Amino acid sequence: MKKRRIGLVIISFILLLSTVLTGCGSQTASTTAQSTKSTKLTKVRLQLKWLPQTQFAGYYVAKEKGYYKDEGIDIEIIPGGPDIVPEQQVSNGAADIGMTWVASLLSHQEEGFPLVELAQITQKSGLLLVSKKSANINSPKDLKGKKVGAWFGGLEFEIKALLDKYNIDPDKDVELTKQGFTMDQLLNNQIDAASALTYNEYLILLESGLKAEDLNVIDMNKEGVAMLEDNLFANKDWVKDNKEVAAKFLKATLKGWKDVIKDPEGATDIVMKLVDTKSTTRDHQLNMAKEVIKLVKPDGLDESKIGYINKTSFQQTADIALKFGVIKKKPDISKAYTNAILDLANKK
Repeated sequence: MKKRRIGLVIISFILLLSTVLTGCGSQTASTTAQSTKSTKLTKVRLQLKWLPQTQFAGYYVAKEKGYYKDEGIDIEIIPGGPDIVPEQQVSNGAADIGMTWVASLLSHQEEGFPLVELAQITQKSGLLLVSKKSANINSPKDLKGKKVGAWFGGLEFEIKALLDKYNIDPDKDVELTKQGFTMDQLLNNQIDAASALTYNEYLILLESGLKAEDLNVIDMNKEGVAMLEDNLFANKDWVKDNKEVAAKFLKATLKGWKDVIKDPEGATDIVMKLVDTKSTTRDHQLNMAKEVIKLVKPDGLDESKIGYINKTSFQQTADIALKFGVIKKKPDISKAYTNAILDLANKK
């Protein structure tokens, strides 16, 4: 009888212990599930304007260093190309956020695309008109009678604004010539002046053996006819439903760009993992990064203002776009862009 009582006690203890352990197991499983749920990342797709290069270093650095993940974002950076229109990609839902130039964004907004700019990554234009010293183009006035290369399809309007400023008729006083995306026409003296971006084509000229002192340069910023370029935009409805996500995306992005500014060498190493090394070199990409930095954070711009949309610069871009037919009606710029999401990002 005594042994039976002992057996019952032991059985009761085992049952009690099993219940406790089961409860602990359930609690542990519940905690794990909650933890998994709390760390679930939100997918955000970013559509770039072109193929991987250090022009876009800020995004790649932010991804590589985990800044997007830290903000709860699973980022997908989608390369662009000659047949990719970021505004269409965002509008049709293939991407959440896109990168384009402001004139192109204005044009698509006028066509009815429900898009809004969220941040201005480059604060200045990178466009130059470059000529050899032998062409004797020492000022914009000297463009008269010259053969000038331009990238048509939306990239020629700063040149037209420049000619207009100096009362030079683009149809009679100069020969505007379609320029390819190389600098061969200038190098081979087929044109007198060529379009060049500070961070790409101008570097190609220097890499070809020409020196800075061999060239004359007309800077659109100094001439007061600059148009804003790289910006980030999204669908208005998406922003309305995802303000927090959009703000976190901008926070991580700007953190990436600030790292690029501090360490262009390290940023270039990250981007070089993605580029086609048959078509570019590390030196070119590093020099590109250094030139892009000058546009993202021009001299005198406080670091806290990186990414903000300057009303005066935006208005100038819109005015030139209107004057030369990029858009047909004067836009309501108060609806074309917003700094509110960036304000929210900087509060986090």
